[in-house]
Amino acid sequence: MSAVQQAKQLIDTLTTELRQHNYNYYVLAQPSISDYDFDKKLEQLATLEKQHPEFADPDSPTQLVGGEITKEFKTVKHRWPMLSLGNTYNEQELLDFDQRIRKAIGDNFEYVCELKFDGLSMSMTYENGKLVRAVTRGNGVEGDEVTTNVRTIHSVPKKLDHGNYPDLFEIRGEVFMHRKAFERLNDDRIESGEVAYANPRNFASGTMKLQDSGEVAKRPLDCFLYFLYTEKVLFKTHWESLQAAKSWGFHVSEHSKLCGTITEVLDFINYWEEKRFGLSFDIDGIVIKVNNYSQQEELGFTAKVPRWAIAYKYKAEQVETVLESVVYNVGRTGAVTPVANLKPIQLAGTTVKRATLHNANQILLLDLHEGDSVYVEKGGEIIPKIISVNPAKRKPGAPAIEYITHCPACGTLLERKEGEAAFYCPNDEGCPPQIVSKMQHFVGRKAMNIDGLGDETIETMYQKDFLAHISDIYDLHLHYDELKTMDRFGEKSIRNMLDGIEKSKQMPFEKVLFGLGIRYIGETVAKKLVAYFKTIERLQAASLEELVAVDEIGERIAQSLIEYFEGEKHREEITKLQSQGLQFVSEEKEVVLQSESLSGKTFIISGTFEKYSRDELKDIIEQNGGKILSSISAKLNYLVAGDNMGPAKLEKANKLNIPIISDEELLGMI
Repeated sequence: MSAVQQAKQLIDTLTTELRQHNYNYYVLAQPSISDYDFDKKLEQLATLEKQHPEFADPDSPTQLVGGEITKEFKTVKHRWPMLSLGNTYNEQELLDFDQRIRKAIGDNFEYVCELKFDGLSMSMTYENGKLVRAVTRGNGVEGDEVTTNVRTIHSVPKKLDHGNYPDLFEIRGEVFMHRKAFERLNDDRIESGEVAYANPRNFASGTMKLQDSGEVAKRPLDCFLYFLYTEKVLFKTHWESLQAAKSWGFHVSEHSKLCGTITEVLDFINYWEEKRFGLSFDIDGIVIKVNNYSQQEELGFTAKVPRWAIAYKYKAEQVETVLESVVYNVGRTGAVTPVANLKPIQLAGTTVKRATLHNANQILLLDLHEGDSVYVEKGGEIIPKIISVNPAKRKPGAPAIEYITHCPACGTLLERKEGEAAFYCPNDEGCPPQIVSKMQHFVGRKAMNIDGLGDETIETMYQKDFLAHISDIYDLHLHYDELKTMDRFGEKSIRNMLDGIEKSKQMPFEKVLFGLGIRYIGETVAKKLVAYFKTIERLQAASLEELVAVDEIGERIAQSLIEYFEGEKHREEITKLQSQGLQFVSEEKEVVLQSESLSGKTFIISGTFEKYSRDELKDIIEQNGGKILSSISAKLNYLVAGDNMGPAKLEKANKLNIPIISDEELLGMI
């Protein structure tokens, strides 16, 4: 085998391996390889693709990062309408459905039973084996084109490698999110001060509506395909088409079943009513379809639904149990969340002992009393929640549950900001659970990514007084001898941890800022702040007006930053981290000057643009001698405006009579 053939073989092998690892990590939230090994393989693949560009695949794992901005989603008419299905919740209606089928076409037919995935319906068009368009259900007649977002989903083929598929076809399915991935991402949102999603379906749907496909790529979506449409009928039955789609490389559920009688259908429904809780994703019922296409055509449609298919929907499982007590958890940002301790009971395949009560408003809404008999459900079949109380079983004289006034961990008087549902403990520098969880957040993979410092290790080191603040992490080498006395902490583990701590000093400013755990400052917000202010000194000195002038930075985020930097202990902590060598200045890219045509002129870029990203426009301005400002003031010469620009910026620019120009007008100046 020649060197070139060996390279091609290695590229194919690495591509296949990395796609599977990507799927395991991002979609299933079950990594099968370490981050280090994955990065090394990805690096090796990128090098080979650079050396042999003729073998580089546009859909290679090295390219699957999204990044395209969709100015607005185009409305596209469906070639074949995306109709809803008729629903039923009881067996008798299903038996009636079966009788109607038999009356119309006789007894010689089969059903295909499929899981009813709880996600977002999607239609995808392929031409010559390539994905060319993806459209949401919308109103059934037309939907939003979200092709750039769907292209980031690991399990959706962008190009079919093999199979006797037609030149043009449409395949439909459901975009969804696995439970573990949902829980991990929702926890990240809560930690960042963002609103949590109620269930994976809402998270998947919200993700598909994002205009930046780079952000979509960071969210682990999956997709099952379950219906094929072609101009010319290629198969006699739906079952045959599913097997063909699977052989072409589509992700088809393995849990579908061919049934000969309605009794087999009912057995399938009853089986999954219990077993569904063992799946890694949510289903809310079973879809039953007549298998033969000719028979489907004969049965036809009503005005709204096909007569040859129906959805059997499971009722949300609800149980009654006793409220034993209410406890309060303190999160990293100081938010205090009430949690109900329940008399253990079986619900949706698991033993439930606790349920969220969300906030003080929910306790009042439920009119919760001590020892109440309560009804519990699983929200989106994930998070147990109390939905109501059975007042008939309330003990006479039982006192009402009153939300606490002081922090359960440190005793500080709780605060509640106007317009917010949650109470907060303001003692972020002295409240043990806040201190520990902030350090755990700081060393996490998305922040400073320090190996060897897991949650339990942080907790133990806090209890042993090795750690009290984030900055203490960088003094752990001073406790080397004491660390050796800790259980399961040998010299090699200590050395690896200290090496990881030292290495983290090279992490960029935006990672450090995110790692500080300031309320509402998530990954994306941290990047935007660093891109505008460049240094911690400029960020600390920024006024509310200057902060709000930054793209996508609202008053709530701005106020949170100002309050954080007003804290003397916070400023001291930042000074310590600076002295320990952490990065508090953004890495400036070297600007290669192409002309002086914009010399002496200042600009701010706002909104989204069809031809360029904001970063590309920023580079164009700087390469031609212009300067980017961080906020609108009398010093600004031009505001480069795209679509969806913030109204506050527009108002201020008009007030100061600052010229507002388009990206085309900017290019005309060069």
